Amino acid sequence: MTGGGDMGLPEAGSAASPPAATVVLEDVHARHLQAIATQGDRAAYAALFRHYAPRIKSYLMTTGLPAMEAEELAQEAMLTIWRKAAIFDPARARAATWIFTIARNLRIDAARRSRAADAALAQESLTPAEPEQADEVLSALQIADRLRATLATLPPDQLAVVRLSFFEDAPHPDIARRLGIPLGTVKSRLRLAMARLRGLIDPVGVKP
Repeated sequence: MTGGGDMGLPEAGSAASPPAATVVLEDVHARHLQAIATQGDRAAYAALFRHYAPRIKSYLMTTGLPAMEAEELAQEAMLTIWRKAAIFDPARARAATWIFTIARNLRIDAARRSRAADAALAQESLTPAEPEQADEVLSALQIADRLRATLATLPPDQLAVVRLSFFEDAPHPDIARRLGIPLGTVKSRLRLAMARLRGLIDPVGVKP
């Protein structure tokens, strides 16, 4: 994915002749940005957040992001708007254009990070592993046996998140969506499960 047309900004009315209501709204949003920059105006920021956060999320979903990731990136975009309101110049861009450009750039950065991570994983898979020593293989087998036995003792809710996280390599937001539980619940269940398994994963805890 490049900075090209596959992630274009959403239309905000006709560029040649925007409706009068759009012009008035743009003026209001521009004043909100200036109030944030000069006064740290939280009421102005709240008004911008209510208007733009859902629109940015919808835009990001059109670029292929799942709803939860789009929401997280939309929140990051709104936080960036709060931090960088001082550099907004109404003489150079409309408020909506400036705001959606921030969201678009964050989306491009996220896509680049994802590609870099995929490339690193691919390179790692091509690197030949060093031969394992016999005692290391035995130790690993012992750990695996004890781990399987202890996994069977986990409560079903903890076992579900462990399987999705470690065996399917699912990210935490995806686990929350698939299980229909809050993201915080996913993390707390993983912490509880790992507290029970930690001693088994450490090779030092395995006796010959």
